Amino acid sequence: MNADERRYDDGQDFVILEVQNLDVNYGGIQALKKINLTIKKGEVVTLIGANGAGKTTTLRAISKIVNSLNGQIIYNGRNITRRQPHEVVKLGLAHCPEGRRVLAKQTVLDNLVLGAYIRSNQAEIKADIQQQFELFPRLAQRRHQLAGTLSGGEQQMLAIARALMSRPQLLLLDEPSLGLAPAIVREIFAIIENLRATGVTILLVEQNANLALQIADRGYVLEAGSITLTGAASDLINDERVKQAYLG
Repeated sequence: MNADERRYDDGQDFVILEVQNLDVNYGGIQALKKINLTIKKGEVVTLIGANGAGKTTTLRAISKIVNSLNGQIIYNGRNITRRQPHEVVKLGLAHCPEGRRVLAKQTVLDNLVLGAYIRSNQAEIKADIQQQFELFPRLAQRRHQLAGTLSGGEQQMLAIARALMSRPQLLLLDEPSLGLAPAIVREIFAIIENLRATGVTILLVEQNANLALQIADRGYVLEAGSITLTGAASDLINDERVKQAYLG
């Protein structure tokens, strides 16, 4: 059985993502070195590390925005290492990027519709837009407003909602609290916990390591492109090395 035909047993220990010995060169520099990580269905897993450690590159490699030099990415039992970004979205993997990247000159509603570009059932798309408006009431109030005129927190909500419009099984979230006021950060993280309750698996990159570890099941520590520590989030948040380096 080749990697494209692999299937893992469904159930509590179903592995939705496995990254094996991943190397990535980015801008002429080896950004990732032999990255190995696994995520089980229903988990929230966080990547923590200093700026430039390779967290964003890891997400971009998984979603195929950047190509890997070596290694494999197995998603839902399929080898997606050489797939294109739109192909992995169709398979159920969505990426909410750092900096939000909303379409500033399009309305909130248009951004959500574009998030469903891989889908064709208009009735289901309409129902999912309504579902996003229930999850993010502020977006409902601003559905006809240009995305570029929203506040930072509202743009982050829109970026998450847009990613959810592809109905992902695995959501890659990159720095959702970046540049937001503490009250809005708490609101965003409450939304992340609600998403976990609906069955969405989440790989989270977050500058606020303390907050990330509080809601995560497990974590990986990245340093200079390599994983140096992994474990249950409850263990990492009490680890002296993690406390000194990332928790302040």
